[in-house]
Amino acid sequence: MHMSDALVSPAVGGAMWAVSAAGLYVASRKVSHERDDRLPPLMGVLGAFVFAAQMINFTIPATGSSGHIGGGILLAALLGPWAACIVMASILAIQAFLFADGGLLALGCNIANLALLPCLVAYPLIYRTINRGTNGISPSRIAWGGFLAAIIGLQLGAFGVVIETTLSGITELPFSAFVALMQPIHLAIGGVEGLATAALLLFLARMRPALYPALPQAAQQQHISYKPFFILMGVLVAAVGGLLSWYASSLPDGLEWAAERTHPSEIANTSTSHETLARIQEKTSILPDYNLPAADQPRTDIEERAGTSLSGLAGASAVAAFLIILGLILRRKKTVRTS
Repeated sequence: MHMSDALVSPAVGGAMWAVSAAGLYVASRKVSHERDDRLPPLMGVLGAFVFAAQMINFTIPATGSSGHIGGGILLAALLGPWAACIVMASILAIQAFLFADGGLLALGCNIANLALLPCLVAYPLIYRTINRGTNGISPSRIAWGGFLAAIIGLQLGAFGVVIETTLSGITELPFSAFVALMQPIHLAIGGVEGLATAALLLFLARMRPALYPALPQAAQQQHISYKPFFILMGVLVAAVGGLLSWYASSLPDGLEWAAERTHPSEIANTSTSHETLARIQEKTSILPDYNLPAADQPRTDIEERAGTSLSGLAGASAVAAFLIILGLILRRKKTVRTS
């Protein structure tokens, strides 16, 4: 659901940049007050995993479309909503600048749709509501909360795309037809993401209850080493980003699918802002479209797979390194203020 610049006007893109920047500023202030020393490495390793997982597009049967997980609810459940916003925004920024996935003008929209709405709306209203009450948190509540929140979060993000595209007014995508296609296809994609999120949260609740402080058995693992967990996540990141990404579906994603069927001859007007940002993105994207740069000769199958693996591993490493450093900087700011 990464929006391209072709859907967004400079006014809407700039406004959403401002909204996202304000949200991330608040998030950074909140994270800097966290007391958990595990947060920076957890942000790094979970961010790398979500980056790798987003490379796996899965086919939606009988539609001719594909989708991939967003990951916002998974991160919010494990890191808290504010840290999850920062992690998702970092993933989206690295995807846009290094891999030309999503436009630079549309980056504010993508952060709002894939980070702010799932983490700050769907997570507190759905996930936390389900995991609140007299019976307390439990693995089954964690799974149901993750499942439903992932679906609602993706529905909110898909509707955000429709609103931002309509307000931009630079395409011939009618609102009623566009929303009538965007919401159902992302409901199907959200169902798959919901199942994957529930399964991962349930697995981690049994493997590392300390990630969920409200679980009754969490206290027993407070002082257990996290080294095996980080090693396991590193192996999963390498396997998903370096190998499973070879088998990602090549069908258009839900947004492309809906846009093509709403108005196949979509017309996008470009401005100086679009052209300038496109040139910047062309220079910063070292592995455009998650593959090796274009060459004079068509790439062989081995070269295609090598480019995909390199993109998965390089991107996950960049996300992990950036988030660990950022987390440590935010922790340092807290220490300075405390001193």
